[in-house]
Amino acid sequence: MAQPGTATTTREAIHAAATRLFQEQGYAGTTVRQIGAAARADPALVIRHFKNKELLFLETMHLTIDDEPLLDVPVEVLGERLIDLVIGFDGSARGVFLALVRGSNEPEILRRLKDTHERVLIEPLRARLSGPDADLRARMAASIAAGLLYSLWVARDETLLDTDRPTLVTRYGALVQHLLTPPRTEPVSLTNETSETNEASGAG
Repeated sequence: MAQPGTATTTREAIHAAATRLFQEQGYAGTTVRQIGAAARADPALVIRHFKNKELLFLETMHLTIDDEPLLDVPVEVLGERLIDLVIGFDGSARGVFLALVRGSNEPEILRRLKDTHERVLIEPLRARLSGPDADLRARMAASIAAGLLYSLWVARDETLLDTDRPTLVTRYGALVQHLLTPPRTEPVSLTNETSETNEASGAG
């Protein structure tokens, strides 16, 4: 057990231990008793400070990124910048992402996962776009980035893991960019199309 100390010290020790265990073992794989042992505190103190395991999980599992890299580049290269940013998430961000995904069968954790997806991926993209379908384009692009993270970190796709970072950035970036700034298509003129059809029929 922990040496006698302030309530703040005990709370911080529990918070730090829970953060590490949740990232390493996930929500279901971590018990209050394990958290107490790692913090060298009585398990009853875990409940006293955080009420229950789920609230402790929500207290510790926050995924934040610096969205400045998405704001300081031309929108024409935003796709590659997004993919480069998410691939470069550090170990802590990866641990939080995995913990949220693995614990998402719990309603409150699922809500946190949805909020994180909205705040970290969708909102920075939507802020850079314009047009009536800006929200839809941001969500479709974010789904590609999130799918890549799932493939790398959850499914552990060996082919993607063996692919060098520049290739992933270039190819996935192109997919994302196509959604963010779709190519403009010239409208088809029904009048011209009808004339050409009539001319072809007359020539026959």
